[in-house]
Amino acid sequence: MSNLYFVRHGRAEASWDVAVDPSLDEVGRSQADAVANQLSLTIEPCAIYTSPLARCRETSSFLAQSWRCEPIIEPRIAEIPSPQGVAMADRVEWLRAAMGGNWGDLAPEHRAYRDELVRFACATKGPAVLFTHFVAINALIGHVLGIDDVLTKTLDNCSVTVFTHSSDGSLRLLEYGNEADTLVR
Repeated sequence: MSNLYFVRHGRAEASWDVAVDPSLDEVGRSQADAVANQLSLTIEPCAIYTSPLARCRETSSFLAQSWRCEPIIEPRIAEIPSPQGVAMADRVEWLRAAMGGNWGDLAPEHRAYRDELVRFACATKGPAVLFTHFVAINALIGHVLGIDDVLTKTLDNCSVTVFTHSSDGSLRLLEYGNEADTLVR
């Protein structure tokens, strides 16, 4: 079976209202190492895709080192962009409000972000491991379940959510990643 393993990045050293592109903190690096070990034991080496943001690139680097390969940087699995004009200090407030609503409530550029993400995931032939973000994985889960909620699951850092392709090419959800109380970081 050609599964797609979507991994949420490890814990970041700064929250979304403090840094545009934070690295992983010590806990995040430990989480990245643990998920790389888990994936190395359960799946054969395959393509690795990563969001261009540092926390995903760093998380993916542990598995890439183990498999001796280079991750493919993929902008379509990046974090949801904050709206133009939202001050850095107000980004988390905007994101919390967005996650409490539906995609239909968000601006056209945010719906376009979700649609591009879904198109990319549907077109990606597995097996592949994709290192991405909280909202991105939630967008895919919502798409597969046919719900418009921005937030479907409170996925933990370095959780692994598994999808596969149905015979018609659409995505099918096989397994949710671990959930935890989360701060948007």
